[in-house]
Amino acid sequence: MAVAGGPSDDPLAGIHPQVRSLLEAAGTADTLPGPADIVAARAAYLQSTLQFGGSAEPVAEVRAIVVPHGDIRLPAALYVPQHAPEADGLVVWLHGGGWYLGDIPTFDRVGRSLANASGMKVLLVEYRLAPEHAHPDPVQDADAVVAWARSKAAARQLAIDPARVVVGGDSAGGQLAAAAVHHARGDGLAPIAAQLLVYPALDPAMDSESYRAFAEGPMLTAADMQGCWEAYLRGAPAEGDDLRMLEHGDHAGVPPAWIAVAGHDPLRDDGLRYAAALRAAGVEVHENVFEDMVHGFLRFGGVVDRTGELIRWLGDAARTTTTAAS
Repeated sequence: MAVAGGPSDDPLAGIHPQVRSLLEAAGTADTLPGPADIVAARAAYLQSTLQFGGSAEPVAEVRAIVVPHGDIRLPAALYVPQHAPEADGLVVWLHGGGWYLGDIPTFDRVGRSLANASGMKVLLVEYRLAPEHAHPDPVQDADAVVAWARSKAAARQLAIDPARVVVGGDSAGGQLAAAAVHHARGDGLAPIAAQLLVYPALDPAMDSESYRAFAEGPMLTAADMQGCWEAYLRGAPAEGDDLRMLEHGDHAGVPPAWIAVAGHDPLRDDGLRYAAALRAAGVEVHENVFEDMVHGFLRFGGVVDRTGELIRWLGDAARTTTTAAS
């Protein structure tokens, strides 16, 4: 599928009119600020969702859950789909936000919409955030959540079938989701049915055509991502399989992947390169390039119609994959 090229004289050329209006209304937009003022940055990230996320879809139930991880307890929310309260499939969703932003309130609308679109329960988890908890803490949290979701304890508590578990995430959460499904191979638990990745952040070197083409945004800039990686790594080298997934070739045995990217996004090529690497390893891959979109549009369903298109695509993928697995 063809993808958008670099920016023209008009930095917003080729972007959907609804996104253009959003960017103009937001002024400097929703770029991820540096982590100097963490409290203010996290509050601003939530506020942008409240401003542009639209109304929260009704669901049958939202239940507070605590996921055990050794001596740590990770807060989570379970969303039960409105028209399928007895659903036994589960989507584990790891939220975006550059590894240092985001929480359940910020992604509540995503959890609700994805539950209704998939007809499955959605578990939205608050992993520990950088820079207070730098790499590898968030990855270890993701691993623990994905393992717990397929345990007998989770099956009883959530009333789900461990064989019908899908793992997904957006942006930084996409990196955590991809890492977790790799680490879950051969762990003795039920295989993960699928992975759903939305503009995943997979290249700490930030070396791609899309990083160069969209270094100044719109929405997300290369400087923003530099700040995110610095907060996440906190001076440590970008080493380890979870940080080098675009370089190493050990992708055999991971579940089928649905990968969505935005055409006007520095991270566009991260997702497309990963799709190519998985496909070369014999993994079933479905990719969807939203050519007229920008980074972060998953959270802007109140003003961007294509957010609903993305949610429906993810919901269809989760539902059809777990139906085939059951």
